Order: sequence, then C-alpha cells, then structure tokens
Amino acid sequence: MAESTVRGRGDRRLRWLLASSAASNLGDGIGKVAFPLLAVTLTRDPLLIAGLSATQFLPWLLFALPAGALLDRIDRRRAMILANSARAVVVGGTAALVAAGGVTIWMVYVAALLIGVAEVVADSAANVLIPAVVGEGSLDGANSKLQACEIVGQTFLGGPVGSATFALFAAFPFLLNSVGFAIAAVVLIGLAGSYRARPSTEASESSRTALRTELAEGFRWLKHSGLVLRLVVVAGLISLVSELAQAQLVLYAIDFLRLSEAAFGVFAFVGGIGGLLGAGVAPRLVKVSSRRAVLIGGTACCGVAFTGMGLTSSPIAGAALFGLFAAAVVAVNIVLGTARHKLVPGELLGRVLGVWRTVVWGAIPIGALLGGLLTHALGSPARTFLTSGLLLFGVAGFAFVSLRRGAFDDETATEVRVLHQDQ
Repeated sequence: MAESTVRGRGDRRLRWLLASSAASNLGDGIGKVAFPLLAVTLTRDPLLIAGLSATQFLPWLLFALPAGALLDRIDRRRAMILANSARAVVVGGTAALVAAGGVTIWMVYVAALLIGVAEVVADSAANVLIPAVVGEGSLDGANSKLQACEIVGQTFLGGPVGSATFALFAAFPFLLNSVGFAIAAVVLIGLAGSYRARPSTEASESSRTALRTELAEGFRWLKHSGLVLRLVVVAGLISLVSELAQAQLVLYAIDFLRLSEAAFGVFAFVGGIGGLLGAGVAPRLVKVSSRRAVLIGGTACCGVAFTGMGLTSSPIAGAALFGLFAAAVVAVNIVLGTARHKLVPGELLGRVLGVWRTVVWGAIPIGALLGGLLTHALGSPARTFLTSGLLLFGVAGFAFVSLRRGAFDDETATEVRVLHQDQ
C-alpha cells in the first residue's frame, strides 16, 4: 500500500515535470527553426550561420560548471521557473524587434546568447530533478519520456510550426516561442515539494562552503570515477563530430537540396519522427542487449546517416537519413542519461552534470564553427555531412575499445557509489 502510494506520488510529479518540459521544448523547437531562418534572411555567410549555432551553445561552455554547483545548493524547481521566465522575456523582446523591422544579425546573436544562458539553468535543473521525481528503477522510462517530450516539441511539432509561421509573419514564431516558455514556468508551480539536493558530508559541516570547494569536490569524484569519465569523453566526441554537420543543416536543406523555407520544417519533422521512434525503442533495446551495445551501435548508425546524407542529393533520401540519425542519437542520449543517473550520487549530480555538459555541450559551438570552416573550405554542406559521418564511425570504434562489457549494470553503479563514499 505504502509502495503504491509512493509510486503514485512519483507519477504525478513526473507528469508535472513532463508537462513543463513539453511546453518549453515546443518553444525551443519553434525557436531553433525560426532563429536560423531569420539569420538566413540576413546573411548567407556559412561562418555567420555556424556562428549563430555556436553562440546558442556557448553558455554551456562558460556557465555549465557554476550552474551545476548552484543547482546543488538551491531548489531546482524554482531555478527552472526563473530560467523559463527569463527566456520568455528575451524571446518576447526579439519578437518585438522582428515585428518592428529593426533586427540585425548581431541582435540575433545577442538574443541567442541570453536564451542560451537561461537554457543552461533550465535544462540542467530538469535533468537533475529526474532522480528526485521518480525512483531509481524507473530511470530508463523517465529519461525516455523526457527525450520524447524534447523530440515531439522541438522537431515533431516545433519545427513545422516554426517554419510555417515564419513564412506567414516573421515575428509570429518568436511570439509563440515566448508563450511556450511562459507556460513552462507556470506549470512548474504544480510540482509540489522541496527539491534541494541532499547536502554532502563536506557541505553539511558548513552551510557557507565556498563554491570553489564544491566544484572541486565534483571534479575529484569525476577524476576517480573511471567509467563516468570515459563516458564524458565519448559523449563529448559524439557532440563535437555530429555538430560539424548539424550546424550546416539549414544550408544543406535550402542551398544543397533546394528546399523552401516551409519545406525545411517538414524536413525537420521527419527527423522528429525518427527521434520519437528512437525514444520508444531505446529502453527495449537495452533490455534485449545492453546499454553498451546501444551506445556503440547508435553512434555507428549516426555515422551511416550522415555519410548517406553527404552522398545523396534526393530530399526524400536526405530526410529519411536524417530521421535515422535522430533515432540513433536519441537512443544514445537515453543510455548516457540513465547511466549518469545510476552512477553519480544525488548530492553531486548537479556538479558532475555541470562538468559533463561543459564538455559535451561546450563541444557544440566548437563543432559548429569548425563545420562552418569545413563547408567554406570544401564548398558544399554535403561534404561536411560526409566528413562528419566518417568521423562518427571512428567515435563508435573508440567507444567499443574504451568501454568494457557490462559497464552499465547495477553492480558497477554500486562500485562507483562506494568509491565516492571511500574518498
């Protein structure tokens, strides 16, 4: 009876979190199509287009670490509310500038940077809330549902809505984006309870522990974790190499495949279908094989998809291959997210996640800029996709060599937690 009550309470809290995530991801999806389309109306320079993608993710490189430490100190739900409210204000201001006809590429850059700073806090808080909202035995399912919300919002719905509304009135998608973030903030009010992290032994000795000391504790744990450290490296390489091509997606679709702005949203829609399928099958694949196999196989499938996109000029084939990439990368993300939740102690999750995302998300602006340079040098975004695909095969091989069999089972999770306790 008590167990079913706890499970029911966890289900309700997960629903509130997922509802907020769905609203914010819908706003994200609209914005991630609208911002590049707005940029393309202002410039066709591949370096400036890649620079926009880099600017959106630069805050992860700069602020993920302090944000992670902050989330181990404060209520994570309140942090999400404040961050989503800030994003609503910034995007609303962008909509006003676009409607007034006074927007420049540099204004778009500033807006992307501010939104990125708030995104660091909001997305990190949502991720570290998962173990507090559901039990450890439900992590695969909860991570899969969170990924499904991201896919449905950002590509399945957000992409087509963003492109269609941009074609009607350029300021329209930014207004909808702002509304999505505002709803995400309001919905979180229904997530009852306190969501402060349980303080670690060192932190409990003094409530005034310096931020630098807390960050050092997270670094020290990660340094001695072995498995988690190797997962960070693999995830960082996947992020860096795949972003070479992803940052050039709008140019690939519009300039190389000759799609219209509205059709670009449909192209992204196909990717959303693939991502949704990946979120649905990933937990099943883990049960019938292993997390290691899904991680390595998914990375190899990403390589197949981008290599194929680089070799085809067919919009249908290109969209189908992009759907394959989306399915594979979502499956990989679910495996990595669950492994992180199982292996990292809850009181350190914010700080370790900060280090993780500094590497993984910080690699995105670097990859985006390199992708722009690569397209500029090779003369075609298709060749950048081909290069990215071939490099992803190399990342899959590195993961095969560096991650031993059985690395993600519960016994390993126990070993890593014991390691923290012994320090």
